[in-house]
Amino acid sequence: MHNSWRPKPGDRIFRPRRIKRYRLRRVLGVPALFSAGYGNVGSSIYYALGIVALVALGATPVVLAIAGILFIFTALTYAEGTATLPEAGGSASFARHGFNDAAGFTAGWALMLSYIVTISISAFTIPPYLGYFWEPFKDSPIIGTATSMGIVIFLMTINVIGIKETSLLNLGAAIIDIATQVSLVIIGFILLFSPVVVFHRIIDNWPAPSNLILGIALASIAYTGIETMSQMAEETKQPERRVPQALVMMIVTVLVIFAGISLVSLSAMTPQELASEWSRDPVAGIAANLPLMLLQHVLKPLIAVLAGTILLIATNAGLIGISRLAFSLGDHKLVPVAFSRIHHRFKTPYISIILFSIIAILILLPGFFAANVFENMGALYAFGSLLAFMFAHASIISLRIKKPELTRPFKLGWNIMIRGREIPISAILGLAATSIIWIIIFITQPYSRWVGIIWMVAGLFFYYLYRRKEHMPLTHTAKEHREPS
Repeated sequence: MHNSWRPKPGDRIFRPRRIKRYRLRRVLGVPALFSAGYGNVGSSIYYALGIVALVALGATPVVLAIAGILFIFTALTYAEGTATLPEAGGSASFARHGFNDAAGFTAGWALMLSYIVTISISAFTIPPYLGYFWEPFKDSPIIGTATSMGIVIFLMTINVIGIKETSLLNLGAAIIDIATQVSLVIIGFILLFSPVVVFHRIIDNWPAPSNLILGIALASIAYTGIETMSQMAEETKQPERRVPQALVMMIVTVLVIFAGISLVSLSAMTPQELASEWSRDPVAGIAANLPLMLLQHVLKPLIAVLAGTILLIATNAGLIGISRLAFSLGDHKLVPVAFSRIHHRFKTPYISIILFSIIAILILLPGFFAANVFENMGALYAFGSLLAFMFAHASIISLRIKKPELTRPFKLGWNIMIRGREIPISAILGLAATSIIWIIIFITQPYSRWVGIIWMVAGLFFYYLYRRKEHMPLTHTAKEHREPS
């Protein structure tokens, strides 16, 4: 029957309000991705070299090389995962698709810890390098820590304003820093490098087996930053192609520079000097030991500026990564949706940026009075990042088994066939290596062990309460409850 109903004067007509969902803008290319990732990885040479030398002594270049192999496996895993699932979330996204929501949250929560400590430790190491220009930056815990907090607040502000501004900052600083690091390696090899000296300093100062293994574990912090690129996939043009390109570029650049600087450092100073006097600013130690005074006068202030700059990039990259991670977790209902709320004008996840900046500032508070805050932050950094890497490798293997039909624009080679499924050897080796190293950190580092346990238990309890409040099962797959875009 024909419906002839028409509204009469005075009738009220209900029209459902359309909810507008703000999404992240796809504005980034390979240079922006590379510079953001290098901000984390490249910056770590300014402090990781000294931290590793504290336990590995003469074997420092060796353990960095071993950790570099792990870095290659992990970067390749992220290249396949991000090309297959080009969304913000990184290992949390891989785990959510490869397993379930509970695994996705666990990986994401561990990664949040890593990002928060990245922000704190990077900001904390900027003032000591700037101490070349004003000694209180390095000598005064109060001035140095207060300056670090100010840096976090500054970066919080420009991240709320928008991703393009921070991308330009990353790119310019990364280009200058890479040029300086390469120049330092070349000059060091010409004026300092001696194969005989390096060989004897390695052999004569070889650590005990337990210290060698711990050194490899700590060296893993020198190769983090892969997650930052993956987190930015949702803001990248053609992420399935450009993220793998940026990751491969970073693999080559980082391994060459790290190998060069670690060898030059052992030519410039003994392992004992590297682990004591220059532990917090090892690259400055290379410049200070150059035989030509003219080069010293040029490179010492330049290293101070460049170290501060690249560490600023690392602080910023950590803030970018954690805000985008929180956006992804909130968007998929793994944490309250407020975390994924986008600013109506700037189109950035401003609540996450502000919240985690405040937490990073709180982590810096012990810097006013604690003597070992630097070492503790390094171990805690490794705790979170290695746990996230474990989930990444396991998830890629799981996706190969459960969802072989997925389109993989970048697919890992060197596979073995298990029950008709192609399993990448690099992911298997990466999972085994990261698991072993994480266990070593867990056993040998009490601060990171207890803080890490508290963080993870508190997060899982928070996740349980949130999902129960929303009447959602703990292990429900995300695609079954996600709101349509």
